[in-house]
This record gives sequence, structure tokens and C-alpha cells, in this order.
Amino acid sequence: MLLLALDLVIVLCLAVQFAIAGYFLYLLYWLFELPPAVPETPAAGQDLPRVLVQIPVYNEPLVVERALSAAAALDWPADRLTIQLLDDSTDITSDIAVLAVARLCRAGKDVVHVRRADRSGFKAGALAAGMALCDAPYVAVFDADFVPAPDWLRRAMAAMLVNPKAAFVQTRIEWGNGPRNWLTRAQRLMQDAHFAVEQDVRARRGVPFQFNGTGGIWRRVAVEEAGGWSHDTLSEDLDLVLRTHLKGWNGVFLMEPHVVGELPQKIDDFSAQQSRWSKGFVQVARKLLIPIWKSDWSTEAKYTTTVALGQQLIFPVLVVGVVALLLSILGHGHLLAGFRFCLWLWLIGMLVILIGMTWGAYRRLGRGSVVDYLITAATVPALIVYLAVANAGAIVGAGLGKKTEFNRTPKTGT
Repeated sequence: MLLLALDLVIVLCLAVQFAIAGYFLYLLYWLFELPPAVPETPAAGQDLPRVLVQIPVYNEPLVVERALSAAAALDWPADRLTIQLLDDSTDITSDIAVLAVARLCRAGKDVVHVRRADRSGFKAGALAAGMALCDAPYVAVFDADFVPAPDWLRRAMAAMLVNPKAAFVQTRIEWGNGPRNWLTRAQRLMQDAHFAVEQDVRARRGVPFQFNGTGGIWRRVAVEEAGGWSHDTLSEDLDLVLRTHLKGWNGVFLMEPHVVGELPQKIDDFSAQQSRWSKGFVQVARKLLIPIWKSDWSTEAKYTTTVALGQQLIFPVLVVGVVALLLSILGHGHLLAGFRFCLWLWLIGMLVILIGMTWGAYRRLGRGSVVDYLITAATVPALIVYLAVANAGAIVGAGLGKKTEFNRTPKTGT
């Protein structure tokens, strides 16, 4: 009976992984089938709306002044652009910010330094508090390490203004420190696949896709109709996306313009970031999967959203599956033929997905030579195995409802 139970666990783990693989094969199929997106003309004219730019920061002295300067340099009428520094810092960041805000105000920029009595709600709480202080109909959000080009707002707002049912516009993220070391190169490869394949395909298929927390614009009326920012999960951005979709709104994704940010450069920082994201996805799944399946969304939208939320389960499932497989081999004295076939199928499928998801994005974004690609791609499976071991427990805890604090990723200004 014990061996039968182990074999059943292996079957279930394989079934979960094949379901997630099916999602990525779906993305690859539509990547080649869909026509290319048509870029919008940058917004122009005298009737441009008021825009609020929010920059939430917490103890980020190396990047706060640069973030403010980049926001102030955005090409938008000065009387229709307000910049909020949502500063929850407890270190020297606030002192640097005071001087930077004063300098920009003297230059004629509408910059407001918002300080709260406590960090309640963390980033979501800061964004909500800032929106309560300004009634601009559109709200752009940048994390402290993200730097938009001056024409970013005009180009991104063009897509918003021609899509009256768009709750948000998300632009692609480029990485200023992408080539720095093997870890940042591997992350950039995975992030390129996320943006150039996953985000792009889901947006063009008209199914919900992720707001990445930065480098995007929200329509105030959509945010308010969905109930505003909520801090009961660690993925407040994804939570809000799905709640706006449940209210009948949609999103727009743009490969260009892009915004430049920073990747974690140390394995511990990367692991902590991925743990936060994984737990957040599981928390959102607990919160919204039932409303999603009760909604009038298409079957395609329900399936892709469910698997996208559940793909974080790949980490604990890998760990459990490997342990169960080893015990099964010991118990039977050999690897069962059915499992041998499934493992070969699994290996082929993973290679197809790894290369399919990353090579097209790598070439599309002109990252480098084939040799450089192969070297970087070879590190990705090892990184995934590391995350499986490091984060499996935290993901299971989130699935069981365990609450954890929001821990930011350190920024260096690289």
C-alpha cells in the first residue's frame, strides 16, 4: 500500500507539471500564430489629461534621487503632471528625498513628498494613501530603481487613451544590470521570456496578464470600481489586475516603450524576491480562483489564469516528486517502465519549453551570440532547482494561509 501511495504521488506530481507545460506550449503556439502588434502614436495635443506619477520607496538611498529626476524629466505638460514620492523610509533616504524634492519644486515641478505615520499595507497601502491625496484620472507607478525615458509617458498614454476599457497599460522592463554576472544574465533571460512571450501573447489573446508592479499606468476609475489597492496578498498588483478584469476591464501590454530597472545581483536577494512573488501568486489564487471560475470569462481565460497562478506550485511539486520517485525506485528495486517513459517525455518537454520560451525572446531583443545564449540557458535549470528547494516550504505555507511580511529587494542603483 505504501508503494502504491508513493506511485500515486508521483503520478499527481507529473500531472501538475504536464499541465503547467501545456500552458507554456499554448504560449509558444500563439507566439507564432498571432500577427505582430501595431504600435500606437505618441499622445499629443492640448487636451492631455492629468497624470499622477507615484514612486513608492522604503530605505532606498542609492536610487531615490535618480527616480525623482527621471519622473520629473517625463515629457508631459507641467500643469498636468504631479509626482508623489511615497516615502515610508526609516533611514537617510528621507533626508536625500527632502533635498531632491526641494530642488525639483524650485525648477517648477509639482513634486510632493508623502510621509506616513506607519507602513500599514506596505506598498499597496502607500499607493492607496497617495491616490487619496490626488484626483488625477491616470496613475503611473515606478519602483524606486526604475528609470523611464522622457518620452515614456506620451507613448504609454497613447495606448491608454485609445482603449477606453483598458484598466492599465504595462510596458516591458529592460534591465540595466542584466549583463553584470551569471545570475543577472540568467534572470534577464527568464524575464525576457516573460515579457516577450508570456505577457505579449496573453495580451494579444485578450486573456488577463500580469501588471508587474512598475513601469505601467492605471486608470483611476477602474481601480476604484475594483475596490482599490488591497494589501491582503504579497502580489497586490496581480490581485488588482484580476479584480479589474472581473469588473469587465482589460489591460494593454507594450513591448515599447520600455522602462529600465535593476535585477537582484546576489543569490540570497534573488531567492527572497522569488519567494515573495511565489507566495503572492498562491495568495491571489486562494483569494480569487473561485470568483474567476464563477465569472463569465472564456474557458481560455479561466484556464490560462488558473495555470499562471498555479505555476508556482512547480517548486514544491518538483521536490515532492523527486523524493517520491527515489523512494519508489528503492521500494520496487527498479524504475517502473511507465515512469521511465514519463521522465523522457518530461525531459523533452522541458527542453522544448526552455528553448522555445527563451531563444525567441533572446533573438528578438538582440541579446548576443548563440554561444552566449547556450551558456546562459544552461544555468536556468540549476536556478529553478535551487528555487524549488529554497522556496517549496514557503509556497506550501502560503497555500495553507500563512501570512508573511513584505520584504523589499535591496537596490544598488547599478
